[in-house]
Amino acid sequence: MSIEAKPVNPFRVLVRDLPASRRVAVTPAFVAEAVKGLPLRDALDGEASTLDDGGAAQVELYGDGENVHVNGKVTGKVTVACSRCVGPVAIELDEPIHVTYLPVHAMPAELDEDSAGEGVELAENDLDVYPYDGEAVDLEPLVREQYVLAVPFAPLCREDCLGLCPQCGADRNHAPCACEKPVDPRFEALQGLKLPS
Repeated sequence: MSIEAKPVNPFRVLVRDLPASRRVAVTPAFVAEAVKGLPLRDALDGEASTLDDGGAAQVELYGDGENVHVNGKVTGKVTVACSRCVGPVAIELDEPIHVTYLPVHAMPAELDEDSAGEGVELAENDLDVYPYDGEAVDLEPLVREQYVLAVPFAPLCREDCLGLCPQCGADRNHAPCACEKPVDPRFEALQGLKLPS
């Protein structure tokens, strides 16, 4: 009887192996899954399967009691649609990482009885804190978050992008269209009005 070896998760680092250096390749499939559901990614439709996205996470990990500190950076590329013409826009990443992983039992309580229903107020230091199970640190959520956060609210393929024609949908960066601006319905009744000169 043979025992199948579990696939090694490159994002998982055992606490007993600290201090450690880790370089993890970020594949196009990982990026596609990370940004799946973002409107400006989904707008690329069939093009998304041909994108050369990805990169790498290069980190140093060391322990301090139960805390695990991670320093390094994530580099790479994620492609989304231009917010004006819906053409592909490659966003380059070169993000520094400085986070702390705490055992699940040591994580700050998100809600207490007094603040239930009022929302959660986090201290600045809590923003870069992630939980771990006590035996291994999983870098995957951290790396995924870096790719999602790299996507700007309204990315542009270029600063002077002309966008799409609202009437015919033609990309005005490639050729002007002959569409006329529609008449505002509030002024439609005044179209045939002739004023005396």
